[in-house]
Amino acid sequence: MDPEPTRPERVAAVQMSSGADPGENLASAARLLRLAAARGASVALLPENFSLMARRDADRRAHAEADGSGPVQEFLARTALELKLWIVAGSVPIAGAADGRLAQSCLVYGADGARKARYDKIHLFDVDLPERQESYRESAHMAPGDSTLVIDTPAGRLGLSICYDVRFPELYRRLVAAGAQWLAVPAAFTAPTGEAHWEPLLRARAIENLCYVVAGAQSGLHANGRRTWGHSLIIDFWGRVLAQLPEGEGVITGDIDLPAQADARRSFPALAHRREGLFQHD
Repeated sequence: MDPEPTRPERVAAVQMSSGADPGENLASAARLLRLAAARGASVALLPENFSLMARRDADRRAHAEADGSGPVQEFLARTALELKLWIVAGSVPIAGAADGRLAQSCLVYGADGARKARYDKIHLFDVDLPERQESYRESAHMAPGDSTLVIDTPAGRLGLSICYDVRFPELYRRLVAAGAQWLAVPAAFTAPTGEAHWEPLLRARAIENLCYVVAGAQSGLHANGRRTWGHSLIIDFWGRVLAQLPEGEGVITGDIDLPAQADARRSFPALAHRREGLFQHD
């Protein structure tokens, strides 16, 4: 494990309005990542589906990449190296599941351009929105992941998740038990559920885990007719909102202060008071 930062480390959340043209989306991502680096971020988080908000499942499948190669992964490696910036790449459709479905994979690249991690989204969005003519069946074309992941970054130990995962607090308990000091939540939250639940869910994950949360989101009306909520957020370990971008494309930054977080966890030791043995599933 790398030594922990002794001073606050700046991180960025990128908000995008991705469309159906991967080339245009990558050009937007490059511009916004340059802005994040110029603002002093050492780690930047892209939103879910940053490279493609597909009109149809067939389009997503056509642009899926093999693990370890493809234009999106090459872009991420090249840009991380060029900007000397860690990139947490919200989600990339990766082919290769045994049943023919794709994985919704969050890929992490270091400032040296090397890939450091791959997390596959565990919880898939299969819902009918109440009182609306909107249905989603992510499992029809995506295979769920089955393992959690915490990695070392310049800003401390990072726990990875994607979008719908945020509704499952047990995932974040496991990440924090594995040492997570901050949590990434790249998302393409629907506008109806985002308006009702996005910020409360993110602040709850921060408060109950005494953990920083960085959430980069999709925003606006996309080519597939879907409207996403935006409102990218950076939240500190006490649940305070450090930065927020309501709508449109852009970058927000915030500082992760690990010594201050450690002090809070010592003086308010809620994590040490857990009695997990009482709540084990059969």
